[in-house]
Amino acid sequence: MTSTPDLASFIKAYDVRGLVGTQLTDEVVEALGAGFADELGAAGAELAVGHDMRDSSPGFAAAFARGAQARGASVIMLGLCSTDQTYFASGHLNVPAAMFTASHNPATYNGIKFCRAGAQGISLDTGLGGIRNRAQAYLDAGAIEAVDAVGTISHRDVLAPYAAYLRELVDLSAVRPLRVVVDAGNGMGGLTVPAVLGTAAGLTALPLEIIPLYFELDGTFPNHEANPLEPANLVDLQKAVVEHGADLGLAFDGDADRCFVIDELGQPVTPSAVAAIVALREITRVRAQGETGEIRVVHNLITSRIVPETISAAGAIPVRTKVGHSLIKDVMHETGAVFGGEHSAHYYFRDFWGADNGMLAAMHLIAQFGEYDGPLSALAAEFTPYTASGEINSTVADVPAAYARILEAFHGRASIDELDGLTFSGATDDSWWWFSVRPSNTEPLLRLNAEAETAATMAAIRDEVLALIRA
Repeated sequence: MTSTPDLASFIKAYDVRGLVGTQLTDEVVEALGAGFADELGAAGAELAVGHDMRDSSPGFAAAFARGAQARGASVIMLGLCSTDQTYFASGHLNVPAAMFTASHNPATYNGIKFCRAGAQGISLDTGLGGIRNRAQAYLDAGAIEAVDAVGTISHRDVLAPYAAYLRELVDLSAVRPLRVVVDAGNGMGGLTVPAVLGTAAGLTALPLEIIPLYFELDGTFPNHEANPLEPANLVDLQKAVVEHGADLGLAFDGDADRCFVIDELGQPVTPSAVAAIVALREITRVRAQGETGEIRVVHNLITSRIVPETISAAGAIPVRTKVGHSLIKDVMHETGAVFGGEHSAHYYFRDFWGADNGMLAAMHLIAQFGEYDGPLSALAAEFTPYTASGEINSTVADVPAAYARILEAFHGRASIDELDGLTFSGATDDSWWWFSVRPSNTEPLLRLNAEAETAATMAAIRDEVLALIRA
């Protein structure tokens, strides 16, 4: 007798992510579609399903739709789309949605990102656990019982209205002419960039010369992994920006919901600098539109100190959160924040139903830069006054013991908070500093992020803490 898969082994805190053919099969995905429809009470109502360019994605989207349809949901098939396109469909149509993608993971993986109607996030504690348990019950029973009134299947292309909506949010028609190299990494940016920044969706031409890299949709990722967080995956873009004399470069991950920026010298612009720039633009914009009262902007605890400083200097309130996209979406809704930024290059917008949208962040950056009299490296430097370590992962067998070593070493030298792991803040004679140590939810890792007013202090703190972690 074949044992049923244990869904808890690959359904994570915020989404589903598993190996194709072993963990994720048509049977498993169909059960998840049924569980999704049940958990969200979608019988007699609509939900949307989108998918990326991975070889397994169209079949999985169809299997998911069969499961949801059997439980009475009418499914709107969005076809090929980016994750933020799926969020657009959820918000614009006010329906729950599921997106088939494994984002930046290799081709052997696939996954599902879920949201409620209005693009509201779903995490393990806010519905994903229920979806998992319902699907597990169907798998254990060996069948999905169809309701009397099964749902229908329809098809809808939302690329053109998605592109038009983003153009309404950020007007790029009057920026100075810019040459932009875009590396789509063979992911969904190859579909969305020509539509939003070009004329593929029937919109008017912008004063942007787009030089494409790897726009061919290919879920085998023949050129490099679609993970711009890894420096090796930015090398081709960095070279192309310099070779073409471009003003900037953009790199999208596989499902195109994250965007990384390269300046004219081929150097990365930190996501914290982008977050600070976009935060300032959004605060200024809503004020100009007559918004009164307190304006809030969300940032997670590992963004650069320049982010809350920029928010406060603009007269808004910074809201510091844990790391995690579903959590930040919840905080966006709870606080009514106009914008949210993470150092992982996820950017969230109130005008985009609180969901993340890397394309929209890129458009804000282009709009700001398009009004700036100077190179992007100079603009970025204004929002990168401090030195950061970046995230450094260490394999740790005994996390409590590592914590104890750090606590002992920094006793009396730092203030400590426990919002997400441990964050230590202190100062030397010539520089303030902080560092965060957080355990991974899924691996025996400790993640270190450090920042200081001076490079020397950051290096000293980073090296001291790493020695303690790895002792």
